[in-house]
Amino acid sequence: MNVRQQIDPSTTHGLDLSEFSRGLYINGAWHASRSGRVIAVTDPSTGKIIASVPDAALEDAAAAVAAASAAAEGWRETAPRKRSEILRRCFDLMVERSEMLAKLISLENGKALRDARGEVAYAAEFFRWNAEEAVRISGEFGRAPAGTNRIIVDYEPIGVCVLITPWNFPAAMATRKIAPALAAGCTVILKPASETPLTAYALAALYEEAGVPPGVVNVLTTSTPGPLTAWMLADPTVRKLSFTGSTGVGRALLAEAAKNVISCSMELGGNAPFVVFDDADLQAALDGAMVAKMRNAGEACTAANRLYVQSGIYDAFAEGLRERMANLKVGAGTDDATECGPMITRKAVQKIDRLVEDATSRGARVLCGGTVGKGEGFFYPPTVLADVSPEAEMAHEEIFGPVAPLYRFETESEAIARANDTEYGLAAYIFTRDVARGLRVASRIEAGMIALNRGLVSDPAAPFGGVKQSGLGREGGQHHGIAEFMEAKYIATSF
Repeated sequence: MNVRQQIDPSTTHGLDLSEFSRGLYINGAWHASRSGRVIAVTDPSTGKIIASVPDAALEDAAAAVAAASAAAEGWRETAPRKRSEILRRCFDLMVERSEMLAKLISLENGKALRDARGEVAYAAEFFRWNAEEAVRISGEFGRAPAGTNRIIVDYEPIGVCVLITPWNFPAAMATRKIAPALAAGCTVILKPASETPLTAYALAALYEEAGVPPGVVNVLTTSTPGPLTAWMLADPTVRKLSFTGSTGVGRALLAEAAKNVISCSMELGGNAPFVVFDDADLQAALDGAMVAKMRNAGEACTAANRLYVQSGIYDAFAEGLRERMANLKVGAGTDDATECGPMITRKAVQKIDRLVEDATSRGARVLCGGTVGKGEGFFYPPTVLADVSPEAEMAHEEIFGPVAPLYRFETESEAIARANDTEYGLAAYIFTRDVARGLRVASRIEAGMIALNRGLVSDPAAPFGGVKQSGLGREGGQHHGIAEFMEAKYIATSF
């Protein structure tokens, strides 16, 4: 059956989704896929198909790379001020259309509207920040220690970039890559997740309206990302891969990129520890836990995955978290009252349920939730588990859902050792009234980002990224993000 014939117009909440599924966006125009196939887009709140987008063939990828290559010189030579103004216009348009974008994200992702609105605001900030950075790219000038020559270092755009983004933040993960790439003078091909492609296409139209020239940003959706990405990485004009997703896929992409020595930025999986010491402000720690755990219903790589609570405060923290989690309103993302939306797919719910069953089989106590709900949509209830075994699967695997596992600890050194007992190192959270202790523990925890007495760590002005198996490189920050899309060129001269 044709996918479009299955779409019920009453499920789109007043949005004309055909505006965001007109075709592949290549060289400033909308194109049907050469494969003739489409990808169905499902609302996780209902399980119903709400739209379809083209399923790109290798020939479409070739056209996108060719368009980005042809546009590269013109964009590279565009004055930094002009690039800055275009990026600023992208920010203005995102703010102007923020409610529409938030509803679109809620529809295709299931994200609660309050979280979707927060994501749009966060995503737009990458354009404002990089609009300001675009005019501040500077070089270096100095004298060689031997006194024989001068050293000039210039920074140039790295070239055509392939950007691959996940489904959990369909706007922010795209703008966090596109904005610095464009500020640096690069052209891009974006491959968004097939679960949430509509936001990427809506933003592509917005970029065009803001004045981004044809070919500078291209967007492809595909059901066969492996072969299509491998083909693009084999093209000699492609010089950068920026990927956000699982560590397993990241490893495979690194191997593929190595064949042509392509520069890679990787933002991969997480297993964030959330450490609460006895002297912590209990209410502040609970506030932080709700943000760190339940942002996007736990479907975030920075989500608190292991909550380590010192014995003296453990029982009070467990009861406080149980009460808060049990009172969250679960519902469709598009409902203004919803505090916890659905998971992205049925498969995601099954994974969460497997992890909870494993934990309880090893002695964990269910304080609230813990049972898959019935009815339409892909829901899992907010869940708190007490006394989780360190051997439980969820202690070593990302939960990516609204489940908070609690682990008891006694000493500072024990907390640090257990926090570091993972192959991942993206984010970590620490709560204590003792600032010296907080900084001491932060310095010993192996993570690229530490939140001290707060539950939110992401900021466009700060470098985002991890250590160990959580990735390579940084996104955002005063110069880190834009540097990922530039090459240093050294010039020796005798004058």
